[in-house]
Amino acid sequence: MSEKRIITAAITGAIHVPSMSEYLPITPQQIADEAVRAYEAGAAVAHIHVRNPQNGKPITDLNMFREVAASIKKRCNMVICITTGGAPTMPVEERLSPVTELQPELASCNGGTINFALHPLAEKIKEFKYDWEKPHLEWTEEQIFPNTFKSLRVYLQTFYENGTKPEFEIYDVGQINNLVHLLERGLFKRPVYLQFIMGILGGIPATVEHLVYLAETARKTIGEFQWSVGVAGRNQFKLGAVALAMGGHVRVGLEDNLWLEKGVKAKSNAEQVSKIVRIARELGIEPATPDEARQILGLKGLDKVNF
Repeated sequence: MSEKRIITAAITGAIHVPSMSEYLPITPQQIADEAVRAYEAGAAVAHIHVRNPQNGKPITDLNMFREVAASIKKRCNMVICITTGGAPTMPVEERLSPVTELQPELASCNGGTINFALHPLAEKIKEFKYDWEKPHLEWTEEQIFPNTFKSLRVYLQTFYENGTKPEFEIYDVGQINNLVHLLERGLFKRPVYLQFIMGILGGIPATVEHLVYLAETARKTIGEFQWSVGVAGRNQFKLGAVALAMGGHVRVGLEDNLWLEKGVKAKSNAEQVSKIVRIARELGIEPATPDEARQILGLKGLDKVNF
Protein backbone atom coordinates (compact mmCIF):
# COMPACT_ATOMS: atom_id res chain seq x y z
CA MET A 1 0.00 0.00 0.00
CA SER A 2 3.04 2.29 0.26
CA GLU A 3 2.52 3.66 -3.25
CA LYS A 4 -1.27 3.82 -3.02
CA ARG A 5 -2.97 7.07 -2.11
CA ILE A 6 -6.58 7.82 -1.28
CA ILE A 7 -8.18 10.48 -3.45
CA THR A 8 -11.24 12.16 -1.97
CA ALA A 9 -13.68 14.17 -4.08
CA ALA A 10 -15.49 16.86 -2.06
CA ILE A 11 -18.48 17.15 -4.36
CA THR A 12 -20.34 20.38 -3.54
CA GLY A 13 -19.73 21.60 0.01
CA ALA A 14 -21.40 24.57 1.69
CA ILE A 15 -19.00 27.39 0.78
CA HIS A 16 -19.43 28.20 -2.87
CA VAL A 17 -22.71 29.66 -4.10
CA PRO A 18 -24.33 28.85 -7.46
CA SER A 19 -23.52 32.32 -8.83
CA MET A 20 -19.82 31.42 -8.69
CA SER A 21 -20.03 28.45 -11.09
CA GLU A 22 -22.67 26.99 -13.35
CA TYR A 23 -21.02 23.58 -12.80
CA LEU A 24 -21.65 23.38 -9.04
CA PRO A 25 -23.91 20.34 -8.42
CA ILE A 26 -27.10 21.20 -6.57
CA THR A 27 -29.76 18.49 -6.78
CA PRO A 28 -29.39 15.05 -5.17
CA GLN A 29 -29.18 13.51 -8.65
CA GLN A 30 -26.44 15.91 -9.73
CA ILE A 31 -24.46 15.34 -6.53
CA ALA A 32 -24.70 11.54 -6.84
CA ASP A 33 -23.83 11.62 -10.54
CA GLU A 34 -20.80 13.80 -9.83
CA ALA A 35 -19.62 11.37 -7.15
CA VAL A 36 -19.89 8.40 -9.49
CA ARG A 37 -17.99 10.25 -12.23
CA ALA A 38 -15.29 11.09 -9.68
CA TYR A 39 -15.10 7.39 -8.76
CA GLU A 40 -14.69 6.46 -12.41
CA ALA A 41 -11.85 9.00 -12.64
CA GLY A 42 -10.01 7.48 -9.66
CA ALA A 43 -11.52 8.82 -6.42
CA ALA A 44 -12.04 6.29 -3.62
CA VAL A 45 -14.00 8.60 -1.29
CA ALA A 46 -16.85 11.05 -1.87
CA HIS A 47 -17.30 13.79 0.73
CA ILE A 48 -21.01 14.66 0.70
CA HIS A 49 -23.02 17.78 1.50
CA VAL A 50 -26.54 18.42 0.21
CA ARG A 51 -28.32 21.54 -1.01
CA ASN A 52 -31.84 22.80 -1.57
CA PRO A 53 -32.53 21.55 -5.10
CA GLN A 54 -34.57 24.67 -5.90
CA ASN A 55 -31.94 27.30 -5.15
CA GLY A 56 -28.71 25.55 -4.16
CA LYS A 57 -28.68 26.71 -0.52
CA PRO A 58 -26.73 24.34 1.77
CA ILE A 59 -29.06 22.38 4.07
CA THR A 60 -29.13 19.36 6.37
CA ASP A 61 -31.87 17.14 4.99
CA LEU A 62 -31.70 13.47 5.95
CA ASN A 63 -33.88 12.35 3.07
CA MET A 64 -31.53 14.04 0.60
CA PHE A 65 -28.44 12.60 2.28
CA ARG A 66 -30.02 9.15 2.08
CA GLU A 67 -31.04 9.66 -1.55
CA VAL A 68 -27.52 10.71 -2.55
CA ALA A 69 -25.77 7.99 -0.58
CA ALA A 70 -28.09 5.23 -1.80
CA SER A 71 -27.75 6.35 -5.41
CA ILE A 72 -23.96 6.23 -5.19
CA LYS A 73 -24.00 2.84 -3.45
CA LYS A 74 -26.18 1.33 -6.19
CA ARG A 75 -23.63 2.23 -8.85
CA CYS A 76 -20.22 1.79 -7.22
CA ASN A 77 -18.50 0.75 -3.99
CA MET A 78 -17.13 4.22 -3.19
CA VAL A 79 -16.51 5.16 0.45
CA ILE A 80 -19.04 7.84 1.41
CA CYS A 81 -17.89 10.46 3.92
CA ILE A 82 -20.89 12.40 5.24
CA THR A 83 -20.42 15.94 6.51
CA THR A 84 -21.37 16.83 10.07
CA GLY A 85 -20.35 20.47 9.69
CA GLY A 86 -23.90 21.72 9.38
CA ALA A 87 -24.27 25.43 10.17
CA PRO A 88 -22.94 27.36 13.18
CA THR A 89 -26.46 27.88 14.52
CA MET A 90 -27.40 24.18 14.46
CA PRO A 91 -27.45 22.17 17.70
CA VAL A 92 -24.99 19.30 17.90
CA GLU A 93 -27.75 16.71 17.58
CA GLU A 94 -28.84 18.13 14.23
CA ARG A 95 -25.30 18.26 12.90
CA LEU A 96 -24.86 14.62 13.95
CA SER A 97 -28.17 13.38 12.53
CA PRO A 98 -26.64 12.07 9.26
CA VAL A 99 -24.38 9.81 11.34
CA THR A 100 -27.09 8.50 13.65
CA GLU A 101 -29.48 7.88 10.76
CA LEU A 102 -27.19 6.65 7.98
CA GLN A 103 -24.31 5.11 9.97
CA PRO A 104 -21.77 5.82 7.21
CA GLU A 105 -18.28 4.34 7.15
CA LEU A 106 -16.68 7.76 7.41
CA ALA A 107 -17.83 11.24 8.50
CA SER A 108 -16.16 14.57 9.07
CA CYS A 109 -15.31 15.62 12.62
CA ASN A 110 -14.03 19.19 12.93
CA GLY A 111 -11.02 19.54 15.21
CA GLY A 112 -11.89 22.81 16.96
CA THR A 113 -13.54 26.20 16.88
CA ILE A 114 -12.42 28.73 14.26
CA ASN A 115 -13.45 31.85 12.43
CA PHE A 116 -14.66 30.38 9.14
CA ALA A 117 -14.88 33.50 7.02
CA LEU A 118 -16.41 33.63 3.55
CA HIS A 119 -17.43 37.30 3.44
CA PRO A 120 -14.67 38.46 1.03
CA LEU A 121 -16.24 36.24 -1.64
CA ALA A 122 -19.35 38.44 -1.63
CA GLU A 123 -17.30 41.37 -2.90
CA LYS A 124 -16.13 39.39 -5.95
CA ILE A 125 -19.59 38.49 -7.28
CA LYS A 126 -21.13 41.17 -9.47
CA GLU A 127 -24.57 39.62 -9.78
CA PHE A 128 -26.19 37.03 -7.52
CA LYS A 129 -28.49 34.37 -8.92
CA TYR A 130 -30.43 33.82 -5.66
CA ASP A 131 -31.36 36.16 -2.80
CA TRP A 132 -29.84 33.93 -0.11
CA GLU A 133 -26.31 33.93 -1.52
CA LYS A 134 -24.98 37.35 -0.49
CA PRO A 135 -26.25 37.17 3.14
CA HIS A 136 -24.91 33.60 3.37
CA LEU A 137 -21.42 34.89 2.61
CA GLU A 138 -21.58 38.20 4.47
CA TRP A 139 -22.81 36.86 7.81
CA THR A 140 -19.58 34.91 8.31
CA GLU A 141 -17.74 38.17 9.10
CA GLU A 142 -19.19 38.07 12.63
CA GLN A 143 -19.81 34.37 13.16
CA ILE A 144 -17.65 31.53 14.46
CA PHE A 145 -17.70 27.84 13.62
CA PRO A 146 -18.12 26.26 17.09
CA ASN A 147 -16.58 22.88 17.89
CA THR A 148 -16.09 22.82 21.66
CA PHE A 149 -14.45 20.03 23.64
CA LYS A 150 -17.89 18.99 24.89
CA SER A 151 -19.31 18.82 21.38
CA LEU A 152 -16.24 16.89 20.20
CA ARG A 153 -16.81 14.38 23.00
CA VAL A 154 -20.44 13.95 21.97
CA TYR A 155 -19.41 13.65 18.34
CA LEU A 156 -16.90 10.91 19.00
CA GLN A 157 -19.22 8.94 21.28
CA THR A 158 -21.90 9.08 18.59
CA PHE A 159 -19.47 8.08 15.85
CA TYR A 160 -18.34 4.96 17.69
CA GLU A 161 -21.88 3.98 18.69
CA ASN A 162 -22.70 3.90 14.98
CA GLY A 163 -19.48 2.30 13.71
CA THR A 164 -18.47 5.48 11.86
CA LYS A 165 -14.83 6.48 11.66
CA PRO A 166 -14.02 10.18 12.22
CA GLU A 167 -12.17 12.04 9.51
CA PHE A 168 -10.71 14.87 11.59
CA GLU A 169 -10.83 18.17 9.71
CA ILE A 170 -7.81 20.15 10.94
CA TYR A 171 -7.94 23.86 10.12
CA ASP A 172 -4.99 25.00 12.23
CA VAL A 173 -2.12 23.54 14.20
CA GLY A 174 -3.75 24.03 17.62
CA GLN A 175 -6.45 21.57 16.64
CA ILE A 176 -3.84 18.79 16.56
CA ASN A 177 -3.28 19.47 20.25
CA ASN A 178 -7.05 19.17 20.77
CA LEU A 179 -6.92 15.67 19.29
CA VAL A 180 -3.98 14.66 21.46
CA HIS A 181 -6.09 15.56 24.51
CA LEU A 182 -9.06 13.56 23.20
CA LEU A 183 -6.83 10.60 22.32
CA GLU A 184 -5.31 10.59 25.80
CA ARG A 185 -8.84 10.46 27.23
CA GLY A 186 -9.59 7.41 25.11
CA LEU A 187 -12.33 9.12 23.12
CA PHE A 188 -11.18 7.80 19.75
CA LYS A 189 -9.10 4.94 18.44
CA ARG A 190 -6.32 4.31 15.99
CA PRO A 191 -5.75 4.37 13.09
CA VAL A 192 -6.11 8.16 13.20
CA TYR A 193 -7.14 9.92 9.98
CA LEU A 194 -6.51 13.65 9.60
CA GLN A 195 -7.69 15.89 6.77
CA PHE A 196 -5.62 19.08 6.78
CA ILE A 197 -7.92 21.83 5.49
CA MET A 198 -5.80 24.78 4.37
CA GLY A 199 -6.49 28.19 2.91
CA ILE A 200 -9.70 29.05 4.76
CA LEU A 201 -9.77 32.62 6.09
CA GLY A 202 -9.58 32.01 9.83
CA GLY A 203 -7.43 28.89 9.48
CA ILE A 204 -3.86 28.08 8.49
CA PRO A 205 -2.65 29.53 5.15
CA ALA A 206 -2.05 27.16 2.24
CA THR A 207 1.74 27.01 1.94
CA VAL A 208 4.25 24.18 1.65
CA GLU A 209 5.90 25.26 4.90
CA HIS A 210 2.61 25.09 6.79
CA LEU A 211 1.74 21.67 5.34
CA VAL A 212 5.11 20.27 6.43
CA TYR A 213 4.61 21.83 9.88
CA LEU A 214 1.15 20.29 10.27
CA ALA A 215 2.38 16.83 9.27
CA GLU A 216 5.46 17.01 11.50
CA THR A 217 3.50 18.31 14.48
CA ALA A 218 1.00 15.46 14.14
CA ARG A 219 3.79 12.91 13.79
CA LYS A 220 5.53 14.13 16.94
CA THR A 221 2.39 14.33 19.07
CA ILE A 222 0.03 11.65 17.74
CA GLY A 223 2.50 9.09 16.43
CA GLU A 224 1.27 6.84 13.65
CA PHE A 225 -1.57 8.31 11.58
CA GLN A 226 -2.96 8.67 8.06
CA TRP A 227 -3.40 12.11 6.58
CA SER A 228 -4.72 13.96 3.58
CA VAL A 229 -4.78 17.57 2.45
CA GLY A 230 -7.69 19.59 1.11
CA VAL A 231 -6.84 23.08 -0.07
CA ALA A 232 -9.25 25.94 -0.67
CA GLY A 233 -8.57 27.81 -3.88
CA ARG A 234 -5.80 28.02 -6.42
CA ASN A 235 -3.17 26.07 -4.47
CA GLN A 236 -5.25 22.89 -4.47
CA PHE A 237 -3.13 20.97 -6.99
CA LYS A 238 0.24 22.39 -5.93
CA LEU A 239 -0.16 21.30 -2.32
CA GLY A 240 -1.88 18.11 -3.40
CA ALA A 241 1.29 17.21 -5.31
CA VAL A 242 3.42 18.05 -2.27
CA ALA A 243 1.21 15.88 -0.05
CA LEU A 244 1.56 12.94 -2.44
CA ALA A 245 5.35 13.32 -2.44
CA MET A 246 5.34 13.42 1.37
CA GLY A 247 3.34 10.18 1.65
CA GLY A 248 -0.07 11.75 2.25
CA HIS A 249 -3.42 11.40 0.57
CA VAL A 250 -5.23 14.20 -1.25
CA ARG A 251 -8.66 15.78 -1.55
CA VAL A 252 -9.91 17.72 -4.55
CA GLY A 253 -13.39 18.79 -5.65
CA LEU A 254 -15.72 21.69 -6.26
CA GLU A 255 -16.31 22.17 -2.53
CA ASP A 256 -12.76 23.49 -2.23
CA ASN A 257 -11.88 24.89 -5.63
CA LEU A 258 -13.97 25.79 -8.68
CA TRP A 259 -11.04 25.89 -11.11
CA LEU A 260 -9.07 23.35 -13.10
CA GLU A 261 -6.27 25.74 -13.93
CA LYS A 262 -5.80 29.51 -14.14
CA GLY A 263 -8.74 30.99 -16.05
CA VAL A 264 -10.41 27.61 -16.65
CA LYS A 265 -13.36 26.52 -14.53
CA ALA A 266 -13.65 22.85 -13.68
CA LYS A 267 -16.71 21.46 -15.41
CA SER A 268 -16.90 18.57 -12.97
CA ASN A 269 -15.30 16.98 -9.94
CA ALA A 270 -14.10 14.22 -12.23
CA GLU A 271 -11.92 16.68 -14.15
CA GLN A 272 -10.12 17.60 -10.95
CA VAL A 273 -9.77 13.94 -9.92
CA SER A 274 -8.33 13.08 -13.34
CA LYS A 275 -5.77 15.88 -13.00
CA ILE A 276 -4.55 14.78 -9.56
CA VAL A 277 -4.40 11.17 -10.77
CA ARG A 278 -2.13 12.26 -13.62
CA ILE A 279 0.08 14.12 -11.16
CA ALA A 280 0.21 11.09 -8.87
CA ARG A 281 1.19 8.73 -11.67
CA GLU A 282 4.01 11.04 -12.72
CA LEU A 283 5.32 10.47 -9.18
CA GLY A 284 4.94 6.69 -9.45
CA ILE A 285 1.83 6.65 -7.25
CA GLU A 286 -1.47 4.91 -8.00
CA PRO A 287 -4.90 5.92 -6.67
CA ALA A 288 -6.23 3.54 -4.05
CA THR A 289 -9.43 1.68 -4.83
CA PRO A 290 -12.32 2.07 -2.38
CA ASP A 291 -11.54 -1.32 -0.81
CA GLU A 292 -7.88 -0.39 -0.47
CA ALA A 293 -8.97 2.86 1.19
CA ARG A 294 -11.08 0.82 3.62
CA GLN A 295 -8.03 -1.28 4.49
CA ILE A 296 -5.78 1.78 4.94
CA LEU A 297 -8.28 3.61 7.17
CA GLY A 298 -9.73 0.63 9.02
CA LEU A 299 -13.33 1.12 7.89
CA LYS A 300 -16.20 -1.23 8.69
CA GLY A 301 -17.34 -1.93 5.13
CA LEU A 302 -20.16 -0.87 2.85
CA ASP A 303 -22.38 -3.75 4.01
CA LYS A 304 -22.66 -2.20 7.48
CA VAL A 305 -24.08 1.22 6.56
CA ASN A 306 -27.74 2.18 6.89
CA PHE A 307 -28.56 3.39 3.39
